[in-house]
Amino acid sequence: MSDTSRRPRRTGKPYRRPKKDPVRILAFEALRAVDERDAYANLVLPPLLRKAREKEGPEGFDGRDAALATELVYGTLRRQGTYDAVISACVDRPLREVDPPVLDVLSLGAHQLLGTRIPPHAAVSATVELARVVLGDGRAKFVNAVLRKVAQHDLDGWLERVAPPYEDDPEDHLAVVHSHPRWVVSALWDSLGGGRAGIEELLAADNERPEVTLVARPGRATTTELLDEDAAVPGRWSPYAVRLTEGGEPGAVPAVREGRAGVQDEGSQLVALALAGAPLDGPDEKWLDACAGPGGKAALLAALAAERGATLLASERQTHRAGLVARALHGNPGPYQVIAADGTRPPWRPGTFDRVLVDVPCTGLGALRRRPEARWRRRPEDLDGFAPLQRALLRTALESVRVGGVVGYATCSPLLAETRAVVADLLKQFPDAELIDARPSLPGVPDLSTGPDVQLWPHLHGTDAMYLALIRRTA
Repeated sequence: MSDTSRRPRRTGKPYRRPKKDPVRILAFEALRAVDERDAYANLVLPPLLRKAREKEGPEGFDGRDAALATELVYGTLRRQGTYDAVISACVDRPLREVDPPVLDVLSLGAHQLLGTRIPPHAAVSATVELARVVLGDGRAKFVNAVLRKVAQHDLDGWLERVAPPYEDDPEDHLAVVHSHPRWVVSALWDSLGGGRAGIEELLAADNERPEVTLVARPGRATTTELLDEDAAVPGRWSPYAVRLTEGGEPGAVPAVREGRAGVQDEGSQLVALALAGAPLDGPDEKWLDACAGPGGKAALLAALAAERGATLLASERQTHRAGLVARALHGNPGPYQVIAADGTRPPWRPGTFDRVLVDVPCTGLGALRRRPEARWRRRPEDLDGFAPLQRALLRTALESVRVGGVVGYATCSPLLAETRAVVADLLKQFPDAELIDARPSLPGVPDLSTGPDVQLWPHLHGTDAMYLALIRRTA
C-alpha cells in the first residue's frame, strides 16, 4: 500500500507549494540546535549567518536579514518562559505533549506577534508558511489555529491573563512576566537583598540585547583606533573598552581580526583590571590565571603584566580551550606561557605567584543577556555540582600565591552559593588570608555596595553580573 499521508487533500483548490523564507528557516534551525544539541545560540548563530551571507540569489542574506534572524532567535529564547505560558493557554494539551519542533515554530510566531513590530497578519502568515516548509501541511494547520488565538491580545493583555497577581505569588508573577525560572528569580532576589524595584530592573535587563564590547589589548591596540569604527563609543568603566552601539560585526574590525583587540564584556575587563590594580606587598613579577579559558581575561592580564615587566602563566584544564587561550595571547608584547593543567592539582609549587586570578566554572547566570538559554538549562542542583570544584580551585589559588600576594576569586554568577558562600568557607580554612576591599581597584565604578567584595549588575553597570573578591595571604 502506498504512503499517501504526505499528499495534499483534494479541496477543489490547486495545491500551492509553501514559500521558503530563508530568515525564518535559519532561525528555526538555530532553535533546533539549541534544543537538540544543548548548543549555545551565540556559538550556533554566527556560522549559520556566515553561510547565509555567502549564498547568492534570494537565499542570500543582507544586513537586515541577519538582524531579523538574530532578533528572532535571541528574542524567542529570552522570552521562552512567557511565550510558553501564553501558548499553553491556547492549546488543549500540556506543552510537554507538543512536539518540540512544533513548539519552536509556535514560539517564533509568538515572538513576532508579542515581541516585535511585525504586523499580526504578517507574523501569522509567515510563521504558517515556515510550518508548512519544516513541519508539513497538517501541523501547519495546528500552528495557524494556535497563533490566531495568540494574536487576540498583545503582550500586556496576555500577561494579565497568564501571570498570577504579584500580591498572591511574587516569585511566580516575576517568573512569568520576565521569563525566568522561578528558582532563578528567588536566587537572584536573595543576591540583591530584597526589594521589588531592584529585582524587576535586573530581570528586565537580562532580557535586553547587550551591546558588543571590545577590548583594546595594551601594547597591541588602542581605544583611539577602535573608536574609528562606525557607531563606536568609549566604554563606561574600563579604559580599554569600546562599545559598538549599533551591534556591528566584530570580525570586520581589523584589530579584532588580527588579535590585537577582542570581544570582551566590560565586567570581565574590570575583574582583570581590579586584580592587576590590587595593592601588593613585595615583588610583582609572576602572575597566574588558573582557569584561563577561553582567554579574554588572560589576554588582558598578559598585556598588563608585560607593561610592568611581569610574566603571566595561563593554565586551562581542557586542551582545546588551552588552544583558544594561546590564540588570544599570541602576539603579546611580553613573555607568557600557556599550559593545559588541572587547577586543583597544579604542576607549579605552592607560593609561586604574586597575583592569581581564579575565574571558576559556574552556572553562568550572570550572562543571561548573552546566553539566554542558560536560564532554562540550569537546575538548583547544579549549584551543588559546582560547589566542590569552586572551593577546590580557590583553595589551590590561595596555596599558589606567596605571602603578601593577592588572589582574585571571580564568577560570572551573582548567586550567593557561588560567590560569598565559597569565599567565606575558604577563609575559615585559611586563617592566614584576609579579604581586602576590591572597590578602590575599580575607580569610578558606582553602586558597588558596602564591600569588601564587588558584585556587578546588568541593570546598574551595563555589564554581565560578575563577582569579585580580592584575598591577600598574610602569613
